[in-house]
Amino acid sequence: MRKVKTDKIIVGLDIGTTKVCAIVGKMNENGKINVMGIGKSPSMGGVSRGMVSNIGKTVEAIKAAVAIASKQSNIDIARVYVGIAGHHIHSKQYPRVRTRTNHQEEITREELREMEKEMHSLYLGNDLEIIHILPQEYKVDGEPDIIDPVGMTGLKLEGSFHVITGQTTAAKNITQAVEKAGLEVDGLFVEPVASARAVLSQEEMEGGVALVDIGGGTSDIAIFHNGIIRHTAVIPYGGDIITNDIREAFQLGKEQAEALKVKCGSAIPEESRRNQIQSIQDYPGRKAKEISLYNLSLVINARACEIINLIYDQIRMSGYANKLAAGIVLTGGGANLQYLNVLMEGITGLDTQMGIPNQHLGMGMVDEVKSPMYATAVGLVLNGYDASLDHPEPEPAPSDGKKERSPKPPWKKFFNLFIDDNNLDDFK
Repeated sequence: MRKVKTDKIIVGLDIGTTKVCAIVGKMNENGKINVMGIGKSPSMGGVSRGMVSNIGKTVEAIKAAVAIASKQSNIDIARVYVGIAGHHIHSKQYPRVRTRTNHQEEITREELREMEKEMHSLYLGNDLEIIHILPQEYKVDGEPDIIDPVGMTGLKLEGSFHVITGQTTAAKNITQAVEKAGLEVDGLFVEPVASARAVLSQEEMEGGVALVDIGGGTSDIAIFHNGIIRHTAVIPYGGDIITNDIREAFQLGKEQAEALKVKCGSAIPEESRRNQIQSIQDYPGRKAKEISLYNLSLVINARACEIINLIYDQIRMSGYANKLAAGIVLTGGGANLQYLNVLMEGITGLDTQMGIPNQHLGMGMVDEVKSPMYATAVGLVLNGYDASLDHPEPEPAPSDGKKERSPKPPWKKFFNLFIDDNNLDDFK
């Protein structure tokens, strides 16, 4: 079993379309994250559809969120694990074949790691980066559907790998914004992978589940079956486009439209709301507007149905629509919209549950993060902890009195996130 290091402090940084969130966490002896600090700041218009569109504004938002988290945790934050999102994120399955020199020797964990590292030699074009390489199944001398071939013997070892890519410029803009905020990027994780780590159980991933993370600018999808990630996709629409629809339909300011959505919004038009009116003060000194809550729900429903149908298209395209025993787990800030889970279930026919990042939380400020909107940030802390065990930091050199940053590790690492810990070598 993987040993727990209780002295490791990890910071997850979720740079979203509507907010930047930093969470400081420390693993306790029970394998749960103690939340030491939370910092949140509006994105200030620096992020659009999950991608950094204004470096300066994003830097200020990062600084603001990190400053709050640093003050709450009493930790000087210097290194972070960061999420990456956007419609530029794509995934594809790739095979890898290795002919072994001695078929009588047992397959080792190191051989599998070498195969995974070799996948980085894939040529994807000058504008794409490999973000994750996640193993699927293996074949040994033609025998298929082997999850863990370590200890087996054979001449021909074949592996299938789920490769997640993103635009080089998008990744560069994120790391540049983080570094300009005075921080170092320890690792970069695709956001649905991080969210899945926070809200999905091993049983759900085994049985088959679609994680749907609805953020401000994008809706991210990660599909699991037999404990393995099978498909990832990003829909370039999230909660912000619903807010914009409300803004245009009722001629409101953005803040008023967002507040109306959060306070009174519903994804399903209800007959009981036909005569319900909400007064809202748009601009100072002007007469308050009266908004029909039934009409409001009609506007929301139209866009929500469009987004859900796009999500369902991706689920069908994955080939796993009929293999999702655990249905859909809905998370992200947009998941808080009233009756969205009911609408999702009605359109897809799949059982839909709310994903709250509570199963991995220990002590500290845990009540504050028990919300779908914090799933990605909590997942980044958990994934960052896993990665820190797989890639331990070097021992610091003796200090000469000058304050220097520790050597910056490459962020483009292979993170094998979803292998059962029982199959891993013990950490000595």
